[in-house]
Amino acid sequence: METLLNTRIPEFKLQAFQNGQFKTVTDKDVLGKWSIFFFYPADFTFVCPTELVDVAEKYSQLKEMGVEVYSVSTDSHFTHKAWFDASESIKKIKYTMLADHTGALSRALGVLNEEDFLAYRGTFVANPDGLIKLVEINDGAIGRNADELVRKVKAAQFVAAHPDEVCPAKWEQGAATLKPSIDLVGKI
Repeated sequence: METLLNTRIPEFKLQAFQNGQFKTVTDKDVLGKWSIFFFYPADFTFVCPTELVDVAEKYSQLKEMGVEVYSVSTDSHFTHKAWFDASESIKKIKYTMLADHTGALSRALGVLNEEDFLAYRGTFVANPDGLIKLVEINDGAIGRNADELVRKVKAAQFVAAHPDEVCPAKWEQGAATLKPSIDLVGKI
């Protein structure tokens, strides 16, 4: 299996639900800003709402960082609206909910479970050029942490702005970074 890191987000054109409206989103719409694609198995499930609300609680911070969030499942945009209308938790979501009902985007990014036609918990962060800089895939029963996602996006943005530096383990914004050189080999 080839890695998706540093490849471009695949072409797509999907229906979506956001803020009470239906809209169409394409791969061209995500260019020019950092993007998070947050795949999850299905609406009206158990772990999924906890994750989507966790990201919703970080959405304003992510927007301030120049990041747009797209949650993605194989549900239709009509199902996204019904879930939004039915759940007080899901009503907190202000970001775009993409409807990958054909599974094309989920399949292209390697997160579609062909047996049940549900997406694994895949997280992809793309830079403003549409290049994937972070890939994380969890099995269905393992939820993700939005705090850690924000930390990783900050690290990706820092490295993009400072290509001669790298972020060590547990790096937080404002902490020391490393400048790779022959002098550091074997000394860390």
